[in-house]
Amino acid sequence: MYRCATFVVFLVLGIAIQLSNGTEVNVKDKDNNLCLYAKLMVNFKVSYEVAVNEILTAEFDLPASVASDGSTCDNISSTLKLNFGEGHSWSVNFTTEGKLYHVDTITFSYNLSDASIFPNSTSTETTTIYVKPQITDVGVDTCYSCKSEDTYETDLVHQTLWNVLIQAFVINNSTSENITPCAADVSPTTPAALTTTTDSTTTDAPVTNSTTTDAPVTTDAPVTTDAPVTTDAPVTNSTTTDAPVTNSTTTDAPVTNSTTTDAPVTNSTTTDAPVTNSTTTDAPVTNSTTTDAPVTNSTTTDAPPTNSTTTAPPPTPTPTPTLPAPTTGKYMLQPDVNSTACLLADFGLRFKIKDEEMNFEPNGTAVTGKCEVNSSELVLTSSTVTIKFTFTNDTKKFRLHALNVTGKTSSGVAFSVANTNLSLWEAAVGSSYMCNKEQNYTISADLSIYTFELRVQPLAVKKGIFSTAEDCQADGDSFLVPIAVGVSLLVLILIVLLAYFIGRKRNMTVGYESF
Repeated sequence: MYRCATFVVFLVLGIAIQLSNGTEVNVKDKDNNLCLYAKLMVNFKVSYEVAVNEILTAEFDLPASVASDGSTCDNISSTLKLNFGEGHSWSVNFTTEGKLYHVDTITFSYNLSDASIFPNSTSTETTTIYVKPQITDVGVDTCYSCKSEDTYETDLVHQTLWNVLIQAFVINNSTSENITPCAADVSPTTPAALTTTTDSTTTDAPVTNSTTTDAPVTTDAPVTTDAPVTTDAPVTNSTTTDAPVTNSTTTDAPVTNSTTTDAPVTNSTTTDAPVTNSTTTDAPVTNSTTTDAPVTNSTTTDAPPTNSTTTAPPPTPTPTPTLPAPTTGKYMLQPDVNSTACLLADFGLRFKIKDEEMNFEPNGTAVTGKCEVNSSELVLTSSTVTIKFTFTNDTKKFRLHALNVTGKTSSGVAFSVANTNLSLWEAAVGSSYMCNKEQNYTISADLSIYTFELRVQPLAVKKGIFSTAEDCQADGDSFLVPIAVGVSLLVLILIVLLAYFIGRKRNMTVGYESF
């Protein structure tokens, strides 16, 4: 009994240990030397359709048992390709830059006909998505390590990586002990607390003028500063003068005590900037002045401080700068890494959301989508915007049928706009559509798009290059040809009729003369 229980405990622990280890792969080159090492854990969440307007999400992990067929290594680039299940694969492409390397793309292909993962799926196709991770500046002779979770999201697929340890370019047939950690694993450094010593200009004892007067010297307001004054050492004034003491501070509205003395005594009040008093000390300041007459501080000033009410003219509004032409992005969709492109698209793109314009930035954009016989989809995902283009084949011509745009403007306003009844960028299947001039399309009341240097071919791509283009300018020029021909024919008819009437008139004149 106890032996069985012990065996079960060890079996459960063994399974748990095996699951926690993740997937470990050693890729060898043609000389049977280790050239790529990977140990990682990957979780997938895939949304798929099971009925009209009904979506389910399948969640599964990269299994420990995978095949590395299709993985390659050389001195410039390498590919880790892991095949598992019924037609699923996950791959990573690496490229060197001197003594460093980075990850180009992560490619995930999943087979919707696998009922064990996607039960009741309405599609049986294999879908491929691409993401561009931010894994850069990894030393060639180091292992990239990331224990933290790193998630990459597209419309239908979420991939989460953790406990990653990869050396894409193994040297001397052995993995390196040096580690390049990911940013998430590096603990942020807590800055040391700053100790600031300030001396307040408000002293423990009030400032008192030691004059012989009939009434005590009273100021209208205590000496107060907005900002503390910091001194390296206490300043002590050991001088006694018969002249009045004046604080050399700059004030917004000084208060003047109207005393009758040989020289007036002026006390400065509230200041906006730090005040440096040449006679200010940590100890009380005593002015040993003697006046011939009693010093009397009037409680009513002759004239209150006057604040200027002159209003500056309103600033001239700065005109909104015109955006530069957007960068032209070149996008390519492949069914898998080893296949040629099935969709090509080049264009610069600008959005106008209500009254705000923004350019679409192609750098760092993830390209996903799918290619079918009579339709295709191109999904572009940047840090702020996701755009989905849907093309259809209608009577041997393709066209942009639907456009869905979601994201945030530069001011942080979220938006989501879709139009599924478009007829744009139309051309014959087997050719491409091209328009180098700027074009403006109104997608909805809130969204307009502008395209620059546009060229697309969503179907029937051959050898991974664009086919002959149908230029958008030909649509406008096609009307000029029949108009020119018609005008030429009209002029010719008029000339013939004119010649006929002239000839007939001459014949009639000759006939009359013969009689």
